[in-house]
Amino acid sequence: MKRMIASLILLLSALLAALAQAPAPDDWTGNWNGTLTTPSMGELRLVVVVVRGADGALTAELASPDQGPGRMPIPQFAIDDGRMRFALPAIRASYEGVWQPAEERFAGTFTQGMALPLNLSRAVAARALIAGLDGRWEGSVTRNGAVLRLILRISTTPEAGTFAQLDSPDLMATNLPVAGLAREGQSVSFAIPAGASRFRGTLSPDGNRLTGIWSRTGSPDAEVSFARAGQAAALPPRRPQNPPPPFSYRVEEVGFDNGRAPGVRLAGTLTLPQGPGPFPAAILISGSGPQDRDEALLGHRPFAVLADRLTRQGITVLRYDDRGIGASTGSYVGATSSDFATDANAAFAFLRGRADIGPIGFVGHSEGGMIGPLAMRDNEDVAFLVMMAGPGTRIPQLMDGQRRAVGRSQGQSEEQLEQGAPLHRDLYAIAASERGDADARTAMRAALDDERMQGGAIPPAGREAIIDQLLDPWFRHFARYDPAPVLARIRVPVLAINGALDRQVVAAENLAGIRVAMAANRDLTVTELPGLNHLFQTARTGGIGEYAEIEETMAPAVPDMIAAWIGARFPCRAE
Repeated sequence: MKRMIASLILLLSALLAALAQAPAPDDWTGNWNGTLTTPSMGELRLVVVVVRGADGALTAELASPDQGPGRMPIPQFAIDDGRMRFALPAIRASYEGVWQPAEERFAGTFTQGMALPLNLSRAVAARALIAGLDGRWEGSVTRNGAVLRLILRISTTPEAGTFAQLDSPDLMATNLPVAGLAREGQSVSFAIPAGASRFRGTLSPDGNRLTGIWSRTGSPDAEVSFARAGQAAALPPRRPQNPPPPFSYRVEEVGFDNGRAPGVRLAGTLTLPQGPGPFPAAILISGSGPQDRDEALLGHRPFAVLADRLTRQGITVLRYDDRGIGASTGSYVGATSSDFATDANAAFAFLRGRADIGPIGFVGHSEGGMIGPLAMRDNEDVAFLVMMAGPGTRIPQLMDGQRRAVGRSQGQSEEQLEQGAPLHRDLYAIAASERGDADARTAMRAALDDERMQGGAIPPAGREAIIDQLLDPWFRHFARYDPAPVLARIRVPVLAINGALDRQVVAAENLAGIRVAMAANRDLTVTELPGLNHLFQTARTGGIGEYAEIEETMAPAVPDMIAAWIGARFPCRAE
């Protein structure tokens, strides 16, 4: 759910209607339905589910059926004086609508970076009924030698009409809304606004194959053939490494305050080997984006797997929810990597006060491999550092390597990658500069002008959304980070590892940067691990689309290597 609304790109909306007389309070409960028309995703249905608690207070949840199942709790919700207001700070979204009794709806504006009109009523807007297409359709499109899988899901109900979504697993895109689905005889067409793509094809006489042309802005047309795979939904992926209870070690649910950030109390799980200790301890620091204590992604729980294996080998492990995520308090929005470094040091202070804890170190994955070194600038007592794909080069260089590696795996040509390089370089440079936000926004708008964007390949609203992301406090701090001087100060033992198939942090150049920056460290181990991707899974190509389909959460050799490396420096007692 944390990503459910994150992809909404919204435009400037109409004025609110005049205030009108509200109905009785009991009438507010129930489902309030509306549709956003967005410039990049097309039409998106939203449902606000309002309930009244035992204390009489109203609470609400938000669902976006076009982007996936589930509901997101709305932490700030109220209906008073004929106005519905709510806010979801975690995704920087809000709504305000005025009750219109004649139409029996709230008319208002949904805002997330920009705004769109959104009317909410109890009535469910129905789509057209299209016969003969229901089911799961599987196909693929080939771009510059890369085969990109496509999954089209179509379903029909008498009440809501025919509804379709598209998944592109190799782009890690799921539940993309399908717009304009139409059938005339055996001719079928639809559009994917989020991908600037269209399909026009023909249904086979037996109704089980769709063959046609896939068109995408900026790319040559390609032939696509979808085969109907049936009505049943795909089975959830197997995750055999997720550790099931009961555990052979001790498990404690813990909480601790960050004294440098009022209102931030971090909740986590502490796993300890059996016995009195003291045991060496590892604090796990997650990568970028709002993460729970398990760093859960696509059914995988990498930190749960890592903590389980390390603890079985005699190492205490603390993993915790990011601030504002899961059971932790505070706000993730607006926080930077330096703020997260104070959270890591709060975890360190919590462990240091326990008699059963020995030397304490940081184990950071991806951005966590940046947060750990930042925390160590203010904490000379950290005993060791493990960087799992942690940055070793300046961020603009890292991001360019990521853009090229991921782009190749997703079918972009070398010409396309080279054409995009100057624009990305300029945008990152502006984000990393000391310009104020207003000046930086002006400069980014100039960089994203019509001529450079080939006559408006990205609509104006989409450009503003890109700029909003680049001007986010977290990204500006991230873009300015130079790991060299931070890493050069570290004299404690360091293990830096990268998967050779990592497409997000390219191993060769990243590890080379770490070697240079830490040349003065006498206990530095730098290792490139063959066949592993950014999540340290055993991979085929390393493409991000493989993350979900690989059953392995983490190659067992990785936690074994980390445990052996720690144990060689700080004795452990394995099971």
